[in-house]
Amino acid sequence: MSFTDAAPTASKSRRRPSPFSLAAWNRFVRVAKPYWLGDQRKWAWTFLALLIVLMLAETQFAVMLNNQSGEMTSALAGRDTDRFWTSVRACLGILAFAVPIYAFYYYMRDAFANKWRRWLTARFLDGYLHDRKYYELGAGGEIDNPDQRISEDINTFTGRSIHFLLIFIGSIMQLVAFSAVLWSISHLLVAVLAVYALVGTVVALYVFGAPLIQLNFWQLRREADFRFGLMRLRENAESIAFYRGEAQERAQIDSKFGKVYTNFSRLIRKQRSLNLFQRGFNQLTLVLPSVILADGVLSGQLEVGRAVQAAGAFAAVLGAVALIVDNFESLSRFVAGIDRLQALSALVLDDPAEKPVADTKHPKIQSQTGDRLALDALTLYTPQYERMLIKELTLSLKPGDALLITGDSGCGKSSLLRAIAGLWRTGTGVIHHPPLDDIFFLPQQPYMQYGTLRSQLIYPSIKSSLADERLLQILEEVHLAALADRVGGMDAVHDWAKLLSVGEQQRLAFGRVLVRQPRMVILDEATSALDSSNENSLYERLRASGTTLISIAHRAAVLRHHTHVLQLTGQGAWEVHAASSYRFDSPASGEANELPAKPGDPQPLALM
Repeated sequence: MSFTDAAPTASKSRRRPSPFSLAAWNRFVRVAKPYWLGDQRKWAWTFLALLIVLMLAETQFAVMLNNQSGEMTSALAGRDTDRFWTSVRACLGILAFAVPIYAFYYYMRDAFANKWRRWLTARFLDGYLHDRKYYELGAGGEIDNPDQRISEDINTFTGRSIHFLLIFIGSIMQLVAFSAVLWSISHLLVAVLAVYALVGTVVALYVFGAPLIQLNFWQLRREADFRFGLMRLRENAESIAFYRGEAQERAQIDSKFGKVYTNFSRLIRKQRSLNLFQRGFNQLTLVLPSVILADGVLSGQLEVGRAVQAAGAFAAVLGAVALIVDNFESLSRFVAGIDRLQALSALVLDDPAEKPVADTKHPKIQSQTGDRLALDALTLYTPQYERMLIKELTLSLKPGDALLITGDSGCGKSSLLRAIAGLWRTGTGVIHHPPLDDIFFLPQQPYMQYGTLRSQLIYPSIKSSLADERLLQILEEVHLAALADRVGGMDAVHDWAKLLSVGEQQRLAFGRVLVRQPRMVILDEATSALDSSNENSLYERLRASGTTLISIAHRAAVLRHHTHVLQLTGQGAWEVHAASSYRFDSPASGEANELPAKPGDPQPLALM
């Protein structure tokens, strides 16, 4: 993930859409459309239909209560006791039905949003985890904080979408229901209402629209950056404590929070202006109906109760037609979230309409499945093509061969492993490899999933056909015989990254190889924390199984477990040596890409 303090130039220059612009609508449709027209459409439209029925009932009850409010006022003004108590009984009868419907409506609304969130989260997770796109996003830095977009922005999107959809439908119902009441009382009041609402909406859109959306967009990002800084502090607490790096960490966190504070200060200043406008806009409605209807009431042509009815209807209709003004702040946050979610959608979902433009300027490394590992004229660059790491590397490994990759730091050793694993494709050439399920990668720092000891051993599989007795035997083979008893058995759940030392984690990772039994194992300094005895024992165990090995290591002791050495000499150059004739402290031969083998030595790798 990218967490740069400065906003990207492209993002800064791109103006966020107005809540009711065509661009904002198109982005909303791209994210929402698959749910409403896909395999969940029956559930979606059924839920919506039920909510509309509940809203119709709620609106009807609101009209009836407004009428009874006028009746009670007129009864009090006319000192009509029977009329008053009849109206009170009618109100109580209406409330007996209205209150349960009101509660059930909001329950169904939130349940609908929650169900949509589950479906949309699953859709984004499928895309995010498919074909290791989570890795590409982290390495490429196209967007910031994809985790927040999935965990929070989806929740906001579904909840706010249902909320605003129902508000819009409810506003139409209110407009139809109360306009008739208002029109029957005063035509002038209807005309004034229409002009008033139109002016308020135009002012809200054109004065407050774009700035609020822009500030809300950056507030979401700044908050995510600040939260990530705190998360990094927690996850790397031990290393920071050893370095005594509290001052540096505090400076970085303060910098991130400073951006949160500054952006939020700008946001609340803009919201202050919006609140002044909204407050004045809404408070004037308390006066307007009375001013317009005053002559009729004072002359006796209009009952006081009818004036109260008109005021209630005026407020209801204004709430319907001034929907944008009343909800502008939350609409701006909603549009900012849509923008972030649609950007993630374009990168992780398999929708041709959402796909970014393919990079045709730079070629890509091709990958083909075969029965062995072979590199055909492989040229490898860093992810943004800034530097060439390896030039036209050609070699082929026979099953059972063991290749040790060595070279100075930064020459491209780990990058070559990433290319073989399919993580990097920046370059040219072809990589032939066994099926990916037959390749297992052991990094220097193993990944320890939170879960049971059994789940650590069988990772990345979810389940295994091996019995616990065999898993315990594997732990013994990697010299962790006492681990199960120490932690509480195979079903014990711990934070293994904190419980186990790095050396124990590396041995546990070797146990995963024995569980999976792949045809090829790639080791990126996977024994760096082990003593020589453990390292030698584990390598011998792998070699005895006939597994093809590709290793990165800097210890001379590992040479005995390999048949060949690929030495990366820098500037894209490389050499292949027989392991028996290679010395870590010897200078580069400067010859062609292989050395002649001595009688009895392993045969040099086939150079294609």
